[in-house]
Amino acid sequence: MSTPDPDEARIRVDVRRGSPSEEDLAAVVAVVTEAYAREAADAVIDDPPVRPGWERAARGLRRPLDRQSGWRSALR
Repeated sequence: MSTPDPDEARIRVDVRRGSPSEEDLAAVVAVVTEAYAREAADAVIDDPPVRPGWERAARGLRRPLDRQSGWRSALR
């Protein structure tokens, strides 16, 4: 067995009832650690899509004129 890395987080297990063996505790720690690792991997959010420069510059442009409505609709 290797010596624990001091930089790694220590795991504390408090047994409230019963008397589990070392193997039982190791199995519980392994299952919980794997479940946590999967949850942490799935919880990563994707980066937002990057808009090209021309699209960002075009956002302030006016919409095209509605030539079907006629010039009087613009006065309302």
